[in-house]
Amino acid sequence: MKVLLTGAAGFIGFHLSKSLLEHGYEVDAIDNLNAYYDTKLKEDRLSILNKYSSFQFKKISLENKDDLFRFFMLSKPDYVIHLAAQAGVRYSIENPYAYVDSNLIGFINILEACRTYPVQHLLYASSSSVYGGNNTVPFSTNHNVDHPVSLYAATKKANELMAHTYSHLYKIPTTGLRFFTVYGPWGRPDMAYFSFTSKILEGEPIKVFNHGKMERDFTYIDDIVEGICRLVDKAPVGMEEWSDSVENMSTSFAPYKIYNIGNNKPVQLMKFIEALESALGREAKKEFLDMQPGDVLKTYADVSDLEEAIDFKPSTSIEKGLENFVKWYRNYYNK
Repeated sequence: MKVLLTGAAGFIGFHLSKSLLEHGYEVDAIDNLNAYYDTKLKEDRLSILNKYSSFQFKKISLENKDDLFRFFMLSKPDYVIHLAAQAGVRYSIENPYAYVDSNLIGFINILEACRTYPVQHLLYASSSSVYGGNNTVPFSTNHNVDHPVSLYAATKKANELMAHTYSHLYKIPTTGLRFFTVYGPWGRPDMAYFSFTSKILEGEPIKVFNHGKMERDFTYIDDIVEGICRLVDKAPVGMEEWSDSVENMSTSFAPYKIYNIGNNKPVQLMKFIEALESALGREAKKEFLDMQPGDVLKTYADVSDLEEAIDFKPSTSIEKGLENFVKWYRNYYNK
């Protein structure tokens, strides 16, 4: 079976492509290789994927509808996994139009391509950030998510609404995946754990926002990939007798579904830093600061429906995950 995957040079896209290829899928992939962070890291990820004979890559921007449609026409994929997006909460405050171009215009182009060249299942990346100002934890896919606190979060909520519309109008099975703070080898340099590692090794102070009084549902990359792989051929079907009751918010009369993929065990930021210090064998110099705009106090995933659907839930400990990341980081950067 063939998968068309967007964002293949990205952190999750790289690991997922590699896993799909090793499971026997053909992967036709795109990425625009933008300079949001070090392009060499993206190119090095691609150099590994290009060694697989069943992997094909094309540099395309999602906003370029003609190039995207041509790629779909030639690929004829069975499944589409859409991971490409402009990421980052704080960057969305500084550069809002980048999120409109990639996350909104890019996503409507993906939906239109799936309508024009029908696929068995479209899976797309959403985010735990859609829970925004919600206070009830753990975050459930049946909770209301109408109070985002960043433009990034708003674009991800918009993606879910857009996907539902196309699932209803054109019967495209769509599954939205709300990822919770993904980390691990080959990760994104803009993520806190990555910059913390660099600064600790250089002897520079790390910035600890909200004085460390935050919790995150850190989810190891292998757990994210395992969850996605198990969902690829689990296309949702519409519920004939669907009702708009609270327990049905993540499903629909249309072939539509939303899942959380998180470790379902939030970790305090200071405990996370301690685990990283232990993996590095060094103590961090800490600069305690106030909360940043767009940030939230806590993320915590309820993954009960994911576990029911695919008999799996993320479980990698923060200690093991950071140990693996540090080993990769030291090897990749020779530190």
